[in-house]
Amino acid sequence: MKKLISFIMSISVSAVCLTAQSAEEIISLSRNRISAKSVSTQSRLVVLNKDKTTAERIVNQYSQDDSKGNGRILVEFVSPNAVKGTRFLTVETDGNVDNRWIFLPSLGKIRRIAASAGESSFMGTDFSYDDVSSSDRNVVADVHTLLKEEDFNGKVCFVIESKPKDKNYQYSKMISWIGKYDNINYKMELYDKKDKLVKIFESSDFQDIQGRLTAKQTKMSTLSSDTSTTIYVDKIKYDDKIPESVFTTNYLETGKY
Repeated sequence: MKKLISFIMSISVSAVCLTAQSAEEIISLSRNRISAKSVSTQSRLVVLNKDKTTAERIVNQYSQDDSKGNGRILVEFVSPNAVKGTRFLTVETDGNVDNRWIFLPSLGKIRRIAASAGESSFMGTDFSYDDVSSSDRNVVADVHTLLKEEDFNGKVCFVIESKPKDKNYQYSKMISWIGKYDNINYKMELYDKKDKLVKIFESSDFQDIQGRLTAKQTKMSTLSSDTSTTIYVDKIKYDDKIPESVFTTNYLETGKY
């Protein structure tokens, strides 16, 4: 009997480990779904305010891994004049905390963004600094659990819960709906430290761009304020060579290669 119980327990433990591993693999496949040496985009950020007025901003974004495979993202505001010249840089590190800086023309200097400020709004949008960096978030920074499979807008999706290992991270958990057959992250629910649903991220309008199925529209909604920010990608190029100097604090300050 003891051998039987031991055998059953070992089967159960193996099943749990397999589920955890599978969930991590699904998240990794989703985040690395598009293979590209670099990504360059120009997008419109449309912010829907609480009073139902809207504000639009044009941004350029450049993404390219370094020689070690660490992700780097540079965001540059083109218009309106109130934010023109604002630049934000995030560089993934070997640890769980990324390096992030912002240049504000009104101040005329670069400011480092502390990890503790990750939950702050990014330039008055519904995205936080952590949200902007999340596409390059290290998979091992969270514990992933496969909850179930279900239909989402006609797509069979894995529903995966991701809990940050860092208890200081702004979210207690993230629940993602990832396409079973295409690895696309269609929806993500974000929960605060009290496990209350606070934000919903959605991606849509997928088009074939240079042989890659690409979301031309993404939206972040904040439930408590009934506000949202929608990103419309107007231009996108994959595999363009981006000068290394773009991902430096010198470029942040000068806007020159």
